[in-house]
Amino acid sequence: MSAFKPRRVFICSVVVLLLVAVSLIAAGCGSSTTTTTAVTTPTSTTPTTASGSSTTATTPTTQAAAQDFTFGMLLVGPYNDHGWSEANYQGGKYVESKLPGAKMIYVDKVNSSDRPGTTPEQLAEDLVAQGAKLVIFSSDDMKDGAIAFAKAHPDIPVIHTSGSTAWKEGKDYQSLPNLSNIMGKMEYGKMIAGVAAAMTTKTGKIAYLGPLINDETRRLASSVFLGAQYAWTQYLHKDPAQLKFSVNWIGFWFNIPGVTSDPTQVADNFYNQGYDVVVSGIDTTEALVEAGKLSTGSKQVFAIPYDFAGSIDEAPNVALGVPYFNWGPAYVKAIADARDGKWSSFFEWNAPDWTNINNPDTSAVGFAKGKALSADASAKVDEFVTSLAGGLNLWKGPLNLQDGTAYLKDGETATDQQIWYLPQLLQGMEGQSVSK
Repeated sequence: MSAFKPRRVFICSVVVLLLVAVSLIAAGCGSSTTTTTAVTTPTSTTPTTASGSSTTATTPTTQAAAQDFTFGMLLVGPYNDHGWSEANYQGGKYVESKLPGAKMIYVDKVNSSDRPGTTPEQLAEDLVAQGAKLVIFSSDDMKDGAIAFAKAHPDIPVIHTSGSTAWKEGKDYQSLPNLSNIMGKMEYGKMIAGVAAAMTTKTGKIAYLGPLINDETRRLASSVFLGAQYAWTQYLHKDPAQLKFSVNWIGFWFNIPGVTSDPTQVADNFYNQGYDVVVSGIDTTEALVEAGKLSTGSKQVFAIPYDFAGSIDEAPNVALGVPYFNWGPAYVKAIADARDGKWSSFFEWNAPDWTNINNPDTSAVGFAKGKALSADASAKVDEFVTSLAGGLNLWKGPLNLQDGTAYLKDGETATDQQIWYLPQLLQGMEGQSVSK
């Protein structure tokens, strides 16, 4: 706004006083009606997180204050980990871009190592104190905290990502009207990763770098195995006994020095033992980074990271691709319902959009191909995705558990519960099925 500057004129003091008086009278008698122009361009805000850090959020300014809705998110790792936490963080940013007035505040590194003496429910309390009207507990590791917080705050909607507390047909169901679960059917993405791995390996040795051991991680590791075995036998027409598939768990979702096994060392051990493809199940990209370092000269190894579409950029020349989560669409729907007073408890286990698994607005799970994936392997990946879209189901018998116990009889198709609560790895996989 430009400043008004009167000309310099020499007039008598009486005239000046009269002019001032007239101006005051005019102002007092002016119209009280104001015209407001709606602002549609984004304004930048910088909300402070409960961790003391800040994140820059871009949200549109609207006339309707009732549309403003702050939601909180707890991330188990760093918000920029190129894995699980970053995928969830980007899901929150997607909500901000799609729902006018929505604003995310968050706390990252919510784990007992980075924040000793604190619990997820305590950090959720901090988010509520900052204005959060809904809280997302975005890790299986936060199950107990999500339940405790939901019970203590029945008026605040709670999303527990990856859990099954709201699943009425599940083993862990609890009647909590304000708590819901969202999970993508990553089993499909992991099967696709298995196909890419089997079509690439020259040694017939595929490794899986796993986090901790629970129902979720068992079924995802087993999904990679099922995809690899399918490609090995159906596309390559090789003896299944010649495919070696080994799993090694580090003990948590990412490296905690002195607490977990070092994923860099575990990946290196795999590569040094002749495993030329390592599929990662942890939140971070050590397997891919190490593949990039080791692929020099005559030695060629590859990796498939996890969770976040952009992770393959860490070492593009050895990345076969990445199965990733796209949390945005499901988060938008849930948060819009909470904002509009339509919230009710639900359990979602969302499949890919088979018309385009990489559609950012519709697909909960995708697979981004890497530069290192050969043309032939890429074609087989496409063929496999088409088969899945057409109804191919690899969770079908005969299948045995790792110890030889019958899991699915010949022709039997696994129920959702049998897959979700997989008690062991599958026969043909090497590695621990349960924690010692």
